[in-house]
Amino acid sequence: MTKAKMLVVDDESDLELLIKQKFRRKIREGSYEFYFAHNGAEAIQVLQQESNIDLVLSDINMPIMDGLTLLSKISELSPIIKVVMVSAYGDMDNIRIAMNRGAFDFVCKPVNFEDLEVTVEKTIQHVQQLRDTLQAIKENNILRMYVDENVLSFMNRREFESSLMANEVVEATVVFMDICGFTAITENVDADTVVQLINKYFDVMVKEIIAQNGHVDKFMGDAVMAVFRGEYHLDHAIEAALAVRSHIQSIEENLLNHTTYMPRVAIGINSGEMISGNIGSVSLRRLDYTVIGDTVNVAQRFQSVAKPNQIVIGHEAYLKVKESFNCQPIGEVNLKNKALPLMVYEVLE
Repeated sequence: MTKAKMLVVDDESDLELLIKQKFRRKIREGSYEFYFAHNGAEAIQVLQQESNIDLVLSDINMPIMDGLTLLSKISELSPIIKVVMVSAYGDMDNIRIAMNRGAFDFVCKPVNFEDLEVTVEKTIQHVQQLRDTLQAIKENNILRMYVDENVLSFMNRREFESSLMANEVVEATVVFMDICGFTAITENVDADTVVQLINKYFDVMVKEIIAQNGHVDKFMGDAVMAVFRGEYHLDHAIEAALAVRSHIQSIEENLLNHTTYMPRVAIGINSGEMISGNIGSVSLRRLDYTVIGDTVNVAQRFQSVAKPNQIVIGHEAYLKVKESFNCQPIGEVNLKNKALPLMVYEVLE
């Protein structure tokens, strides 16, 4: 049985006692483990010390660091941790702000503990599903890296090779995110700095992709290719792209050679049918579970025409999302292997 870890953040000390009383059976059974903090600053310290916190129950109005600030900090620390806001019923403006900033749910004071129990169970189940998905991705990536005789010795070779070469046609969204101007940096700074910087930027991208239920398909030089599947995959892809752009453009690097580098991203997004499968050589044991097809190629070419800080989509994607996102036309562009120009748009927000 996996123990669920929760952090309760509230400056009212009696809430700690009420929580312990209400969930005493779960605590005694070892199903739940609670940590407590009196403000957002204390909560950050707990999150840095304790690994695998699943859920944060946070008040909004607190001294030193309020709940809305804490919510922003938690989203930077981990895309896995979910936050449930606890606040007075009349504080709906702040609750709306919290939900817009990524709060998973909210409960009102005075706390209805039956409602709180249902909310906690629902949130814990959601977090566990996220952790299971990440573990599956991790295991799949490890398998892709080490497909050799050591692995095959535990499997029926023909059956394994057949399953690896299986493929399917899927409806999905592909995103290419390129770090603009990074090649020039590699020519002017030392290798350690180059690796540290690109890993830092990739980490920002990966966190936002995972937060929107996307899958990092591959790293390509100074670019990332991601795939989004499932319901509203195009919307999730655009949300991830907007978040990545916002984070990256807030970074300013002061390099050792007294130059300043302000990273920017150029992003291309395209949706449609594509082939999903393990592409590569079975005889070499080198296979890459990826997606291929015209939809993927066009997404990469959209990225190639995007300017720094631009998110470029095509006409069909624009028609699907124009009521949800603020977009403006860029114009027609000529793309490789396309007989006619394609109309493209920029996603502003």
